[in-house]
Amino acid sequence: MTRHAAIAGAGLAGRLTAWRLARAGWRVSLFDMASRDDTRSASAVAAAMLSPLAELALCELPVFNLAQRAMALWPTWLDELHADSGRTVFYRRDGALLVAHAADAGQLAHFEQVLRHKLPPAHLPQLRPVDAEGVAALEPLLAGRFERGLFLHGEGQLANDELLAALALALDRLGVHWHEGVQVTSLRDQCQADVRIDTRGVGARPDWPGLRGVRGEIITLHCEGVSLRRPVRLMHPRYPLYVVPRPNQRFIVGATELESEDPGPATLRSVLELGSALYSLHPAFAEARVLHTATALRPALDDHLPTLREHAGVWQLNGLYRHGYLCAPALVDTLVHTLCP
Repeated sequence: MTRHAAIAGAGLAGRLTAWRLARAGWRVSLFDMASRDDTRSASAVAAAMLSPLAELALCELPVFNLAQRAMALWPTWLDELHADSGRTVFYRRDGALLVAHAADAGQLAHFEQVLRHKLPPAHLPQLRPVDAEGVAALEPLLAGRFERGLFLHGEGQLANDELLAALALALDRLGVHWHEGVQVTSLRDQCQADVRIDTRGVGARPDWPGLRGVRGEIITLHCEGVSLRRPVRLMHPRYPLYVVPRPNQRFIVGATELESEDPGPATLRSVLELGSALYSLHPAFAEARVLHTATALRPALDDHLPTLREHAGVWQLNGLYRHGYLCAPALVDTLVHTLCP
């Protein structure tokens, strides 16, 4: 008999779980308080960097281990998603470049030192310090602007808007019953199924003490005539910056995290600081067109570790924090293999 799964939360984790279970022959019901094309969720407001090395300097080894599993899954899953949806999702693994201005060179040196200390020995060859010529060879746009950098081999990115849209189409084709505009307050009472799964992010706070929201902000730009080959991080003591290139000379620009649960629009201060840092990366960005700004609350636990657990008859996948696209496939894969032994 076909088993039935009810999933609350249609962000990245919810859509991936619904897709993998539907592919395994399950009947799946997906519930979300927003519409499927909502752009205000944490999954939509993200740069979708696949950066296990860079993140290890700021997090614990379990995140790195989850990320390694996820990095191995993404290529296969994206091929399967293309078959299910007919959509191609932008995906690159050309590495990432970290740079710092001369006044902040100590920040970059400290970052590398911490990373070398925490990185498992087998991955140390993925770190490559580069001089000014090396920076220019990797990113011609930055030629002559930075004396040193750190290249992280194997880092990558994908286009989260394309991924979420492709997952929505695949779920429709696989017969997933999508309940839009439904706020789930009790999975046990509202979702009748063989298995109940909660992937609501910050919406699950009533059922998970200690879960909180961490504000993330991004700016999407279009800059004619400017190109980067890979994600670039600018080390800065006050507002570290990442710039992620997308097709058609679009760029996702953001800060790492803001300890605030304010879900409101981006502040002038944030926009000015991000813009100032971006201009210092290269003055050509002064002519970039701001397509939109966006903010969202990322779900985080006290230890900042993504977590999968079974609690009171419900599977809960939460706490993805800033590691959603980096770790979600590993957690989803573990859950699906547990449910489909």
